[in-house]
Amino acid sequence: MTITCGIDWAEAHHDVALVDESGRVIARARIGADVAGFTELVELIADHGGSPAETPIAIETDKNLLVVALAGAGFIVYPINPRAVARYRERHLQAGGKSDPGDAKVLANILRTDRHPPTATDQQRASAGGQGTGSAVSGSDLGDAPNDQQVALGAVGVLSPSRAGVSEAKAHAATTVLAAAPTPAAGLKLTRRRVEALLHKCGRRNDPKLVDQILHGLKTPALRQPAQVEAALGLTVQGLLGIIEAMRESVEALEAELAREFAAHPLSAVLQSAPGLGPVLAARLLAEIGDDPDRFASVHGVRAFAGTAPVTRASGRTRYVKARKVRNKRLGNACHWWAFAALTWSPGARAHYDRRRAAGDHHNAALRNLANKLIGRMWWCVSNNEMWDEGTAWPNPAIGPQTTAA
Repeated sequence: MTITCGIDWAEAHHDVALVDESGRVIARARIGADVAGFTELVELIADHGGSPAETPIAIETDKNLLVVALAGAGFIVYPINPRAVARYRERHLQAGGKSDPGDAKVLANILRTDRHPPTATDQQRASAGGQGTGSAVSGSDLGDAPNDQQVALGAVGVLSPSRAGVSEAKAHAATTVLAAAPTPAAGLKLTRRRVEALLHKCGRRNDPKLVDQILHGLKTPALRQPAQVEAALGLTVQGLLGIIEAMRESVEALEAELAREFAAHPLSAVLQSAPGLGPVLAARLLAEIGDDPDRFASVHGVRAFAGTAPVTRASGRTRYVKARKVRNKRLGNACHWWAFAALTWSPGARAHYDRRRAAGDHHNAALRNLANKLIGRMWWCVSNNEMWDEGTAWPNPAIGPQTTAA
């Protein structure tokens, strides 16, 4: 019996369908995107009479690690354009429905009724060896370099301490380890002593749990690219790490200059007296709100401008409250991170956040409500040129949700 296999792939899992000559589905499965999932797929095909030489496989990509593993196991893989899959689905299923298991069946049937020529992937060409292979792979990577730089720019967004010190520390640890092991082969060679030394280098000391986590991730068996491809991608990783390090240094220099300039502003001391407000966030608040005392008639205008004040819609018996969409997004973002940082530095802010969560608010809604309170208290401090006082800001920080409900 001849069978065909269709795979609808995703980041975390893949849906598989096997069909016979008549188009009848003889097996379905959802496999993991790892070695265990690949093994399950091969066993599923073998259990139903298939083999690498006789079972063609259709998938909507030619750049997935699963494709590399299947090609290495001897299967012929047919990368099918997603638009071709959509057109085939419309020919046979006019109701408009779509699902991952359904697409796996569609892919298997495409090979059964409309054979496509297999496309040689970069990985398959690399597996063939030859002097030109390395050049071809490196040339492809160079073509993707502008896009990779954009990825690095996005990644470096979490490196600034203005976002969160914990995120910066984790990112620094990740890039330090990645610089020492830019490829899976290099990762397998890292010892516990070496990982501990790398973490000490970036300021993460006495963290055996993190060491265990890193070693587990590096040593766990995984689907692999051919050696030539891994080497070329390792060079790409090193280039991206260089970009991230340069941007990290630039961010640190910019923040140092910003702190120096902000310290000279008359409102600097008042703003930075609030828990969770360092020079970066405080300067962002000041830049967006401005220092003109007559710009807003009251704190309600500032809250609406930041988007922390909710919008209430009431008509007859219907009443609901929703988040304000029209706002200064930069100011709203700064207030969000201020509220998040205040959870650590202010017991009163923490208690207020916990009460909102206990009342049913999700995380962002509770932070938005907390930011609304913080703006009100800061407005009073700025208007009266008074430093933040935790006792005045939160007279009863220890009141919990049960006391409030009672």
